[in-house]
Amino acid sequence: MSAPGRPKRESSLGEEVAQRQEGSPATAPSPAWLGRPGVVCALGQGMDAVHAAALRGDTGGMLAQDGWLRDRAIVVGAAAGDLAELPAALADGQPPPDHYHSRNNRLLMTAAGQIADTLRAAVARHGPARVGIVLGTSTSGIAESSGAFRARSRDGAWPSGYDYRRQTLAAPAALLADWLGIAGPAYTLSTACTSGARALLSAKRLLDAGLCDAVICGGVDTLCPLTINGFASIEAIAAGLSNPFSAHRDGINIGEAAALFLMQRERPRGPAVRLLGGGGSSDAWHMSAPDPTGRGAMLAMHAALRDAGVTAADIGWINLHGTGTPHNDAMESLAVDAVFPQGVACTATKPLTGHTLAAAGALEAALCWGVLDPAADGGLPPQRWDGAADPALPALRLTAPGQRLPAGRPRIVMSNSFAFGGNNACLVLAEADADIAATRAATGGAS
Repeated sequence: MSAPGRPKRESSLGEEVAQRQEGSPATAPSPAWLGRPGVVCALGQGMDAVHAAALRGDTGGMLAQDGWLRDRAIVVGAAAGDLAELPAALADGQPPPDHYHSRNNRLLMTAAGQIADTLRAAVARHGPARVGIVLGTSTSGIAESSGAFRARSRDGAWPSGYDYRRQTLAAPAALLADWLGIAGPAYTLSTACTSGARALLSAKRLLDAGLCDAVICGGVDTLCPLTINGFASIEAIAAGLSNPFSAHRDGINIGEAAALFLMQRERPRGPAVRLLGGGGSSDAWHMSAPDPTGRGAMLAMHAALRDAGVTAADIGWINLHGTGTPHNDAMESLAVDAVFPQGVACTATKPLTGHTLAAAGALEAALCWGVLDPAADGGLPPQRWDGAADPALPALRLTAPGQRLPAGRPRIVMSNSFAFGGNNACLVLAEADADIAATRAATGGAS
């Protein structure tokens, strides 16, 4: 299918919304603090390893595998290294029940184990009832349950040991709550590929509403035949490594990941970045295809800027959703061009990790965290593609190897997530000591 044409400027919703946003931001930011995340994906385990691999543009974890589809091998982004086992005992001293045992929960615990001391300290400081959990997932334990479905189809009865609770979306949040003894709000979101980003937005709302003093938030999703075959059925799987924004792009690679943050109102003692704000929209254009004009994406990006109290000119880099499908990349390039007419550095990082679905928004927030880490030099992940720009689309400023955030201004970035059903979410994150107001005053209003 050909890519949709560029919308006329006079009918652009992006321009209409931008006109309403001219001048100073409408609201002052109320940031939340994000400590060093626990993360595992195709790039590695742990924030240091993942960030270093991202800066190299390392696609070594994206490997062709047989067995997912009947007719061909496909490139997938399997989690690097060995996964943690579930804890021997939960907070009540009892072993985890059988239905908690799944690869998805092991992936989650691998990330959680990296920041376990931080999480336990938060529970001890604030109390179990004042710490919440918000996670995103779409797979949960469905990979294990798929075998039970096949057995029932073959034998007419569920196999012994099958427990529906293993595949429930609530399972990851429930496991964390039982492991840490948390009595505050604990739930899971599933809004497809925006789940991880929306988990962070929901966590911030729990803080803003005064319901929690700290929230464990993020996303986790696992490679499984059901998901991969579902994407293959709509012809969305790439023939090789995904190639976002290229004229030759032909689909996605599925990956798996877990990324977990502790979000707090107060600045933690260790390294941290700020979630300045975020925004979402739901355009409900189609069950699986995005609105080709990018209107829903524009609304989400403008809402994120307003919530964060910044302007488009303040953003130094965008982590694009960038799936590599013809329609998504066409839509996103139109939307970014409309919201950022002055241009901004952009990277589609999914060729490095695969599309990790419900974990993607949280994983890519973790990639942003690595860029904004006080110990980092502002280096940006390079765009991995064939360099063949699509002439039908606006040209985005895709990053080159060695590129860095602009010097002499606060480090502020955006991360985009767009999902089936027209569900859109954008996050705005900033370095710990970014003084946006002082920079605007010194530059006459521009930063």
